[in-house]
Amino acid sequence: MNEIRHVAVLGAGLIGAGWAALFGLCGRRVTVIDPHPHAATRVADAVAQARPVLAALGLAPVATPAIGYVASSSQLDADVALVQEALPEDAALKRAAFEQLEPFIATDTLIASSSSGCLPTPMQAGLVHPQRLFIAHPCNPPWLMPLVELVPGRYTDAAVLPRAAAFYQQLGRRTVQLSGEIRGHLVNRLQAALWREAVHLVASGAATVEQVDQAVTEGLGARWACCGPHMIFHLAGAERGMAGFLDNLGEAVEQWWADLGTPTLDDETRRLLIEGMQAATRGREVAALASARDQGVTHMLRAARALENG
Repeated sequence: MNEIRHVAVLGAGLIGAGWAALFGLCGRRVTVIDPHPHAATRVADAVAQARPVLAALGLAPVATPAIGYVASSSQLDADVALVQEALPEDAALKRAAFEQLEPFIATDTLIASSSSGCLPTPMQAGLVHPQRLFIAHPCNPPWLMPLVELVPGRYTDAAVLPRAAAFYQQLGRRTVQLSGEIRGHLVNRLQAALWREAVHLVASGAATVEQVDQAVTEGLGARWACCGPHMIFHLAGAERGMAGFLDNLGEAVEQWWADLGTPTLDDETRRLLIEGMQAATRGREVAALASARDQGVTHMLRAARALENG
């Protein structure tokens, strides 16, 4: 099976620029498809942010990434082996873009959608070769967060996801392959469930935005960096593990579930969230907050890898 050496990135927004930076710094040739005049600047900024992180994580970024730019899929070279789509979260827009793309790529070129929650099967409709399309959803930013979710559509060929997994793993990513499609995949369904209750706690006046975030960063988050939610409760069951936890606290958890909120993002709730973030950030710019996040996550990932390696 041929190694994927030339990747096209469709769209140079936040996620697309992040993908381009990762691919390029990991030694792949990259062609960014985006007519926007600031596309190259966005990617250059992402490269500058990603380089020290990848170096700290031992991925040896190349000195001069081979990243080029075209305005249209019709300008792609014939040797593109994978197209990483990173357009806005609109299934109809993505589907139209894939139909426009397909005549200009080889029949065995893989098409990976970065979609946060769209289902792949509807996006396969209309393609001449739907078997090559799948979801490869990163966490943000792609060059920092290791997980890539791989989701097949109804028509995805069985050999496609293993090939894709091998490619992303060569870039230092960790892949999780879903057995089938579900809206929001894994990460965003879990994230949405937690955030729904986080919003409810703020909207109901039970806690401030800052207090909710503190409960995660100083309570849940540190454990979640090395243990998932099931493992945490397994450990809480002491020597009986999950069975002990369910016997001791299962009924209580069901009562908490029944009491969880179902907020809506109406004008008042939006105001509370926006003003709450303004208070919590104390005037710090988004760029500074993102830099602090990148440094913190990098340190945690290095520590986690050290534990894995003994």
